[in-house]
Amino acid sequence: MKKTVIALLMSLLALPLMAIENPVQYVSPRMGTQSNHALSTGNLYPAIARPWGMNFWTPQMNDMGNGWTYCYGGLYPNGRFEQKIKGFKQTHQPSPWINDYGQFSIMPVTGKKVFDQHDRASWFSHKAETVTPYYYSVYLADHDVFAEFAPTERACIFRFSYPQTDDAFLVIDAFDKGSYIKLIPEKNQVIGYTTRNSGGVPENFKNYFIIQFEEPFFSAEIFANKEILAESPEKEDKHVGAIIGIQCKQKKQINVRVASSFISFEQAALNLKELKNDVIETVAEAGKNAWNKELGRIEIEGGSIDQYRTFYSCLYRSLLFPRKFFEIDKNGQVVHYSPYNGQVLPGYMFTDSGFWDTFRCLFPLLNLMYPDVNVQIQEGLINTYKESNFFPEWASPGHRSCMVGNNSASVLADAFLQGVKVKDVNTLWEGLVYTANHQHPKVYSTGRAGYEYYNRLGYVPCDVKINESAARTLEYAYNDWCIYQVGKALNRPESEIGVYAERSRNYRNLFRKDYNLMCGKKENGNFSDPFSPFKWGGDFTEGNALHYTWSVFHDPQGLIDLMGGNKTFNSMLDTVFSLPPIFDDSYYGGTIHEIREMQIMNMGNYAHGNQPIQHMIYLYNYSGEPWKAQYHLRDVMNKLYSATPDGYCGDEDNGQTSAWYVFSALGFYPVCPGSGQYVIGSPLFSKVVLHLQNGKDLIIHSEANNDENVYVQGINLNGKIYDKNYFVINELKKGGTIRFKMGNQPDKKRGISPESVPYSFSKH
Repeated sequence: MKKTVIALLMSLLALPLMAIENPVQYVSPRMGTQSNHALSTGNLYPAIARPWGMNFWTPQMNDMGNGWTYCYGGLYPNGRFEQKIKGFKQTHQPSPWINDYGQFSIMPVTGKKVFDQHDRASWFSHKAETVTPYYYSVYLADHDVFAEFAPTERACIFRFSYPQTDDAFLVIDAFDKGSYIKLIPEKNQVIGYTTRNSGGVPENFKNYFIIQFEEPFFSAEIFANKEILAESPEKEDKHVGAIIGIQCKQKKQINVRVASSFISFEQAALNLKELKNDVIETVAEAGKNAWNKELGRIEIEGGSIDQYRTFYSCLYRSLLFPRKFFEIDKNGQVVHYSPYNGQVLPGYMFTDSGFWDTFRCLFPLLNLMYPDVNVQIQEGLINTYKESNFFPEWASPGHRSCMVGNNSASVLADAFLQGVKVKDVNTLWEGLVYTANHQHPKVYSTGRAGYEYYNRLGYVPCDVKINESAARTLEYAYNDWCIYQVGKALNRPESEIGVYAERSRNYRNLFRKDYNLMCGKKENGNFSDPFSPFKWGGDFTEGNALHYTWSVFHDPQGLIDLMGGNKTFNSMLDTVFSLPPIFDDSYYGGTIHEIREMQIMNMGNYAHGNQPIQHMIYLYNYSGEPWKAQYHLRDVMNKLYSATPDGYCGDEDNGQTSAWYVFSALGFYPVCPGSGQYVIGSPLFSKVVLHLQNGKDLIIHSEANNDENVYVQGINLNGKIYDKNYFVINELKKGGTIRFKMGNQPDKKRGISPESVPYSFSKH
């Protein structure tokens, strides 16, 4: 019998690897939802949507206006635990810190006629909750109602299964801070708008919605400011909504169709047609197919079920933002409400992305795998410049004052240099130059704060009341390199673009040799003292000198030279991991969640939960010790990511932290967007197939790959031995085959020659 079992096991092991079919089944939208203000494991909510959809829907657990709208572990209002849903909310929230706009909700209730969000809330269990990217359902225990919904890009169909009761209702909440409701019983319809937002909108901002019932109202009343207006068919006030009576003489299912528009009620009615006459199953199936199409562009084999779940959950998160902010008018034309000037204009518009986060690898992922979508995003950025005179740095939906840098230059440059080209290149160039040499008059983070100092001194001083000056200087220097690269590609004269090449070396002005770290510098040229490499904030953004020193994306060799060579450089990289998680939080007056997340991960001073350091590990490829990158990368993938509610190690941030995992699992990463190269790491799966938009396939095999064999022993590219520590992106786009040979011991002879080193501006 034992021989039979062994033979069976051996035969199973000999079976060929099975490709992932129906990849959306591995997605967990609740990954990263067990978060709060003090500790982020993603700071996410389950986004039920289409890829890049204009509207997302999510169950609302927290109070109206609270950025942590869904908290997997439950809430403790007034110190008492509860796990309740207050409604199903249309949301456009990219981050709890940025919060939401254009939000409203619907909620089925039974028993007492109630409107207040706490009175209508119902206990639920995650065990009675089904959560997929395209369909959601839950049992609302206090109302004995089974609720389901499935969205399109701009509409959503709901199905509510009520019990037999004389008191069944559907509550429509247009939210506070300005809203409107109108009852149209002859059309079985409720229309309204919400103006609730968190900034970044013109004065005429509204999200217009239509809620269509399939049968006549049993009753319909408007609620305004804590009272029912029994005789009023419409109302505009600070906080309005409606309570629709449902006749349930026996158990009953009702279907409700919802759509919205940032343009008008008429456009919302057009958007409602996305649902056609389909039932919820048909809409959900179409959503499933839409997700499988996009997720299926990357096929993986030879991993564990948990790794499949983590990979596709991260890929799903990478395909949500920036969201579509355009609509299709009655003539079939692309139009958008401008969140910059309040006009309805032709053309594309996308929003809800912070480029300080997403320039690093989210946009490079779109350039590689989804250029058809990113070219629309890039055209939307051109429209943003035309409508506001600036490219955005943080948009939600318009310019928001958040974070530092001029990283729109990276987003635009990498796309253009990768062949994802906008039509109006003159405006592209004009906007790059203007945004780099001006600051928005009202939005502090748009344009370049301190550009006058930077252009004159070569750095932003730390004593002129411009916060996080060293972080700004380092990112501006990289952004100038991006502008220079676009200028060269456009054949602009050297007399015009040479200044950006020179400014791209400004990172050198902040290097402090006595510490081998970057440091803030005063206007008089003296470094900031006293200096602590452990101080978060101050001269840096959500990090310290140990994290930000590596932000020389375009010229690691220049940084190596400043440190005195590879040996010191590698020692400094090692130090980040070998130090205990010491920190100084005095700038913030308390321990912010980014610090706490570094402290508790047992990875020294490495802070993967925040973006500035996420490329750092790959820098070992520039300094002759690529095997250290392979070790640490696999350690981070295995330790800090999982498809669970606490599955991230910090803010997920609009797809950036997810895209890091996607790239790293493939075995390479865009350390320097705009360079045309990916830096090699340690592939996670035995086989990956990238179905490129041009019809070519890039196949990546990793021989003997497992949890122990994390070290690259050799690479074969299209049948030839390959000793470099980088891939040329344009070569990969031609399709072909990469073969990694993996082992459990580092190969210290591979990838150490000067020819193996990736791009640096100092060398090219």
